[in-house]
Amino acid sequence: MPVPMLLAEGVHKRYGHLEVLKGISLEVEASQVLCLLGPSGSGKSTFLRCINHLEKINSGRLWVDGTLVGYAERNGRLHELPEREVCRRRTQIGMVFQRFNLFPHLTVLENVVTAPVVVKGEARPVVTERARRLLDRVGLSSKVDAYPNQLSGGQQQRVAIARALAMEPKLMLFDEPTSALDPELVGEVLDVMRDLASDGMTMVVVTHEIGFAREVGDTLVFMDGGVVLEEGPPREVIASPRHERTRSFLSKVL
Repeated sequence: MPVPMLLAEGVHKRYGHLEVLKGISLEVEASQVLCLLGPSGSGKSTFLRCINHLEKINSGRLWVDGTLVGYAERNGRLHELPEREVCRRRTQIGMVFQRFNLFPHLTVLENVVTAPVVVKGEARPVVTERARRLLDRVGLSSKVDAYPNQLSGGQQQRVAIARALAMEPKLMLFDEPTSALDPELVGEVLDVMRDLASDGMTMVVVTHEIGFAREVGDTLVFMDGGVVLEEGPPREVIASPRHERTRSFLSKVL
């Protein structure tokens, strides 16, 4: 049987006495798109950050392409990996945040080139060629020499996507990538994400863009209070939610 690209089993995350994730179990096959939906504070973004070990889980297991995230398991117990090994494994997971987090002092091209050269030690000419292809793919080939403050929010987010793709990840994570954008700029970012999905990129997307989830998602998961309340095919969940909390939420966002 093929190994899932993402497998979460009983993931718990606490901050002091506050339990944010209360046993999340999910599976995403290669080339699938999982959309996470739910109210603020439901644990969606925390779960996303746990996938690439930006947050350390308290219990449970997370695998990406069959490899434990952030830990090695010996005699049934988890042992955290050295930071260098965590960073090495994290290069396989691309992440796009709500805020673009571009380096303001670097051009668009240098924002995309820097991580593969510095983190992975790749040759700059090879990475530069890849970066130019990616920027062309996201419609920004004419902006390679611009600086972030010369771009619109939608353009900056597309640079952020190209930057994540430059690391050649197996899995892409999107944490509400359009929430900081003006409404007229949302479409250009979603178009890039649709293109990635059609090319077979495995994606986990925290979003309130119901139309995108319905059209592009293979699975829709509704979270609230740190647990998964409902999951299934997006069209089915959106049209006929089984859980009352899902119905209540969708009635306010549709």
